[in-house]
Amino acid sequence: MGPRDGLQNEPRTLSPEDRIAFITRCVDAGTRRIEAVSFVNPRRVPQMAGAEEVMAGVPRRDGVRYSGLVLNRRGLDRALAAGVDEVNVVVVASDTFSVRNQGRTTARMLDAWDEIAAAAADAGVPAAMTIATAFGCPFEGETPPERVAEIARRAHAAGAFEIALADTIGVGVPAQVRDLARRTREAAPGTPLRFHFHNTRNTGYANALTALDEGAATLDASTGGFGGCPFAPAATGNLATEDLLYALHRSGVETGIDMAAVAATGAWLGGLLGARPPALLGRAGPFPR
Repeated sequence: MGPRDGLQNEPRTLSPEDRIAFITRCVDAGTRRIEAVSFVNPRRVPQMAGAEEVMAGVPRRDGVRYSGLVLNRRGLDRALAAGVDEVNVVVVASDTFSVRNQGRTTARMLDAWDEIAAAAADAGVPAAMTIATAFGCPFEGETPPERVAEIARRAHAAGAFEIALADTIGVGVPAQVRDLARRTREAAPGTPLRFHFHNTRNTGYANALTALDEGAATLDASTGGFGGCPFAPAATGNLATEDLLYALHRSGVETGIDMAAVAATGAWLGGLLGARPPALLGRAGPFPR
């Protein structure tokens, strides 16, 4: 998620050339699925301007898939023209955050999702839904799990190839992960689950390992631990890819990703952004064997 969610809230905007270099380093480290760009209005998120330039320059290698974030039909049309391999549509579970973030209520975003999913299917491009604020909202408080399940049902009905549950502001705990995973599996049987955590309250990595135990197919992370939502107050960065890899590899989970190369890229990225990476692995180092 680093090239998109990792950069969208940073004060320093990187050029398309730097973003291509970042993505190339991720691919060289063994990453095979990358959310590379966002097809949103650059006036709202200037860090994501130049999505088409980025997609034109990313390395095209066997087994590597690039995703683009889209929120409406115009964004989808841009994404398809740019050659993404899949699209990710964010639907926010709370109306207040949805209006602030996307200018639409949840119900209207679900209507947009139906249109995007159908058009993407016609184009032969898989569409995933991310349910944001699934664990809690900065404006409305607790998110009812029944609401998350209902949104998941809508995603499933429109043919989502994947459903992601996002803890946008980092309030979730393992018990919620277990509950929401089971509710979502019931609402969308057979649909692979992805989880997106923030480590705002130091529960993100425990949540990720719990999600793995609950059958998660994919976990989101961001190189260096950079990122956060520009519309979520005090939402710190995503899980650091290198720190998550440490936990996964030490737990016997093989990822095919070079942890040291990712950590080196995190340090490199920090230099470009003029910020110290939040990731801990680059400072503590891996456990000696």
